[in-house]
Amino acid sequence: MSDIEIARKAKLEPIVDLAERTLGLKKDQLIPYGHYKAKVDPQSVDQQADKKGKLVLVTAISPSPAGEGKTTTTIGLGDGLRRIGKDATICLREPSLGPSFGMKGGAAGGGYAQVVPMDEINLHFTGDFHAITSANNLLAAIIDNHLHWGNKLNIDPRKVTWRRAIDLNDRSLREIVSGLGGHINGLTRETGFDITVASEVMAIFCLAESLSDLKRRLGNIVIGKDQSGRDIL
Repeated sequence: MSDIEIARKAKLEPIVDLAERTLGLKKDQLIPYGHYKAKVDPQSVDQQADKKGKLVLVTAISPSPAGEGKTTTTIGLGDGLRRIGKDATICLREPSLGPSFGMKGGAAGGGYAQVVPMDEINLHFTGDFHAITSANNLLAAIIDNHLHWGNKLNIDPRKVTWRRAIDLNDRSLREIVSGLGGHINGLTRETGFDITVASEVMAIFCLAESLSDLKRRLGNIVIGKDQSGRDIL
């Protein structure tokens, strides 16, 4: 059977039952997204922070033509450790929507070493990527609006480094000219789109250790330079 056929035939267990059986997490410690997906309440993570464990990092594996790479290997290791009675939990990065429709394909594993519901995980999951994309593009819109309404910060339009983001592989948007169609549509300038997972907001989201750290890092973003060549935060 193909990966998607295996995923569709899998019998899913409600996430609240699965979390309690395998992780000892109660229903009130979860933030559910439907019946089969959930986030763990941050306070629950803090309560178990002192629990000792062993970390196995799977990295730098070149996938085969069939697609076995880091994710498939990690899932297989997790299944194997569980099989021999170890209390093992795997941690995977969230798939990007863009490559799911390209040559690379999805990132939920393969064969019987995959996570389900595979289609929901590969497409929108819990909506984090959408939120990151929106935050990134809000800043881009604010910059263009500032340029349109007087440019109080004296931003050099030729040296704006902040680009828009989209969670798709779309080569026609890599380099674009924005603000076409007259004065009402803003200042005409060269810019472009990056895939969401390559955006600075995504990097900050991954590296931040707390909400306050997240705010601090976002506040230190450099969006370009002014006419004197100084960085603009």
